[in-house]
Amino acid sequence: MKSTLLHPTYFGSIAQYAAIAQSDSIVFEEHDNYQKQTYRNRTYIYCANGKLLLTIPIKHIGNKGRQLYKDVRIENDFQWQALHWKSLESAYRTSPFFEYYEDDLVHLFENRKDFLLDFNYECMQFVWDCMQLDIGYTKTASYQKKTEDLIDMRTLVNAKIKAPVNLESYIQVFSDKYGFIPNLSVLDLLFNEGTNALTYLENQVIF
Repeated sequence: MKSTLLHPTYFGSIAQYAAIAQSDSIVFEEHDNYQKQTYRNRTYIYCANGKLLLTIPIKHIGNKGRQLYKDVRIENDFQWQALHWKSLESAYRTSPFFEYYEDDLVHLFENRKDFLLDFNYECMQFVWDCMQLDIGYTKTASYQKKTEDLIDMRTLVNAKIKAPVNLESYIQVFSDKYGFIPNLSVLDLLFNEGTNALTYLENQVIF
């Protein structure tokens, strides 16, 4: 079976993790140019006022043009880590499984992070450990616009692409106020479904 080609993301959307859970192996794109308005540095959660965007600020490079994703540095002049953690606590403190995972999760927001790609791998590893995902992965050696030997799911990094319409609903903390919001950060699924999150991902139709 072919491996699936994906971008490392800031925790990642539910659609992306469904692709991961249903793959035999993963290849992560490491040689693309950084693009704005993608899940590379943003994630969406469900708070008391509805859908909330969390964005990691990055350092601007002025007139130097494009830069590789792996070279993108995080702008730490802003207290983004404290803000993101406070937002996650506020949104999910009353969810069924937040307390179960928070001691491991909070460490990601306590120490300074320099490179966006490195931090995203840390976020990914946290999710994989929580879900006990036993899937191998490798990294690209060069950028290829088209691939024949991989299932190319790199478009899932684009935050503007609508969520798959067939994602099944699950109980969310504030669903009684705003209804079900699909394809949020995988953290939303993890905090609400806990050990059932992997089964949910394996049963979604995204390919």
